[in-house]
Amino acid sequence: MTVIRQDDLIQSVADALQYISYYHPQDFIDGLHEAYLKEENPAAKDAMAQILVNSRMSAMGHRPLCQDTGIVTVFCKVGMSVTFEGDMSLTDMINEGVRRAYNHPENILRASVLSDPDGKRQNTKDNTPAVIHYDIVQGNTVDIQVAAKGGGSEAKSKFVMLNPSDSVVDWVLEQVPKMGAGWCPPGMLGIGIGGTAEKAMILAKESLMEPINIHELEARGAQNRSEELRLELYEKVNALGIGAQGLGGLTTVLDIKVMDAPTHAANKPVAIIPNCAATRHVHFVLDGSGVAELPTPKLEDWPEVSWGGEAQSKRVNLDTITPEEIQTWKSGETLLLNGKLLTGRDAAHKRMVDMINKGEKLPVDFTNRFIYYVGPVDPVGDEVVGPAGPTTATRMDKFTRTMLEQSGLIGMVGKAERGDTAIAAIKDNKAVYLMAVGGAAYLVSKAIRKSSVVAFEDLGMEAIYEFEVEDMPVTVAVDSNGVSVHKTGPKIWQAKIGKIPVTEES
Repeated sequence: MTVIRQDDLIQSVADALQYISYYHPQDFIDGLHEAYLKEENPAAKDAMAQILVNSRMSAMGHRPLCQDTGIVTVFCKVGMSVTFEGDMSLTDMINEGVRRAYNHPENILRASVLSDPDGKRQNTKDNTPAVIHYDIVQGNTVDIQVAAKGGGSEAKSKFVMLNPSDSVVDWVLEQVPKMGAGWCPPGMLGIGIGGTAEKAMILAKESLMEPINIHELEARGAQNRSEELRLELYEKVNALGIGAQGLGGLTTVLDIKVMDAPTHAANKPVAIIPNCAATRHVHFVLDGSGVAELPTPKLEDWPEVSWGGEAQSKRVNLDTITPEEIQTWKSGETLLLNGKLLTGRDAAHKRMVDMINKGEKLPVDFTNRFIYYVGPVDPVGDEVVGPAGPTTATRMDKFTRTMLEQSGLIGMVGKAERGDTAIAAIKDNKAVYLMAVGGAAYLVSKAIRKSSVVAFEDLGMEAIYEFEVEDMPVTVAVDSNGVSVHKTGPKIWQAKIGKIPVTEES
């Protein structure tokens, strides 16, 4: 009988969550570097360079890879010959580990979990509770896989109940373009097939705990249907040409994972869950000997990659910007932002639009200003702000026309594509939308020289800040004529790759 001490389990979970907040898995670094080396689209290659540089910086600084430090998912296999020493339930132990990790004073992690999800949506302040899956197995150890899943990639999850004769490949290839770039490719797609509706989703999530090893599978060949699907989908999804950050390119996925389970004769449940460029998971086993020991990566494990986009980018002064100047920018052009930049995301936009609709004056003057869709991590030490990468811009689409036409706003900065509603509003108002790289939050934060809350302080990380930025790298994603690089880029690269025919509808 193995005795697992309560404090050992709590501390192991806390250590694991701190660890994955700033260390990418080695297989992800290697897979992304390989994709970077072969990428032919300069914009996609630049985005991957930023992610790799950010990864190394986060490892050195022990600060989060992404400002969205995720909702915690735990897969816990408990041996039947294990007993626990302590007065807490296993669920309470795991949640106490989460609480300690997210409130660690030397590396504060952003608390993103809200209770009463269809009501008051109140932040739990410590990122609890975790989503925990238990399995009681033979043995005398506790096997734990811990992941921190960002909301942007989780939002792109898909589920369908196919007919038994329907093609999984056809459905996946139909869904991936609809997912856009809000899940921050390149990453992985986890696919669960079989069981029941909820089982398929769990299989998809659990598959993402596996290492990137598609090239090993290519070398030895498929030995079952799941492996055949992995190989076929890896080739065909990349042939879509979506590319890094949706800019178009050779690599959209670094790997495809498939897990299946027996299912009812009348059903074929299928789930897709993507993992983003901030892939965060770690595996450890407790055997009663103490706290889990996690290996410390060496800096030489990271490739020597530098971001060199400064020479090709145009410097912009946000303090003197005019509507006439932004109309000269073209989709796909790269810029370096300097000056004062306001922030605001979901809660702030809803409150501002409600105020506008009531005829109330906004607390901040947005005339000829830009707004950055971000919810930063709290600073530690001498930081001005913690990691502050962009959040998914499409969530602000329904507010865009009102903000552009009623507040004086002329530009926005966020992650991934804009929907047709927002693009139409941008074109009609001769505004622009700029894209920052998702998965490079710590790198972005180093461009922020000053930070202060200027409105809605009660919203916490969703308050309106004013940042003073220096050479913050962005790409013109939608220009004042409504041309979107997220529409043009993938079409160009899909045609170049040439493995999936381009039709008028696509």
